[in-house]
Amino acid sequence: MPAVVARWELNVGEAYEPGGQCSWVAPATTAAGDPVVLKVGFRHAEAEHEAEGLRFWAGDGAVRVYADEKSGDTSALLLERAEPGTPLARSLPPLEQDVVLAGLLRRLWRRPPDGHPFRSLASMCEFWARDFDQRVESAPPAFDRGLLGEGVTLYRELPLGSDDDVLLCTDLHPENIVAAQREPWLVIDPKPYVGDRTYDATQHMFNMDRLMDDPGALSDRMAGLLDLDPGRLRLWLFARCAQEAPEWHDLYDVAVKLAP
Repeated sequence: MPAVVARWELNVGEAYEPGGQCSWVAPATTAAGDPVVLKVGFRHAEAEHEAEGLRFWAGDGAVRVYADEKSGDTSALLLERAEPGTPLARSLPPLEQDVVLAGLLRRLWRRPPDGHPFRSLASMCEFWARDFDQRVESAPPAFDRGLLGEGVTLYRELPLGSDDDVLLCTDLHPENIVAAQREPWLVIDPKPYVGDRTYDATQHMFNMDRLMDDPGALSDRMAGLLDLDPGRLRLWLFARCAQEAPEWHDLYDVAVKLAP
């Protein structure tokens, strides 16, 4: 990290708390006195094209990226500093969070140009489906293996049935949307893949208690806000819950409620 701080001529402050699981993030100031954010982290597959995704969006609904660098198993990004930077999760009631998040996703969903570097959503889903095949035996004996298998089959098939693929965030939820001055809200920490936009609604729903109470009603609400096919979104939510259930046991009950 000292090398990249010197190359980018930064004066770095104390790291943000609480920090992320894979990255160290801190406010910094450039030699010209401009406020920025330095993000240094372990490289991992899902976030491999974060800088490229932010450049594609070019500040339209997401923070800007000014520089990036990869070396070995680490990566560094120099990002726009969003002030005050308060997460959406701590700023508005849940129903209002839905509206803000949906509005940002609708702006970000655009088809990338030919020759883009982004991987397909289908490749990500296939990776996690293969991982599920190894994990399913660790699920509680009471879990219906047939139902789980049906969900993971859908998890593999759904991304292949989209005819309008766009660049996705894949990990957008209210902790990854922050208050700013340039725009009221900006997206941070995307994990870009190209694929079915319907998938992008699922991560937000995974981060709220309403998923456990009435997943069908929540899914239909998000489908309406995002102008998505409600039946397809329910299938995606069912598939994701089934895939996650061996470790996140509460999601099995959600999958049962959503099962087609």
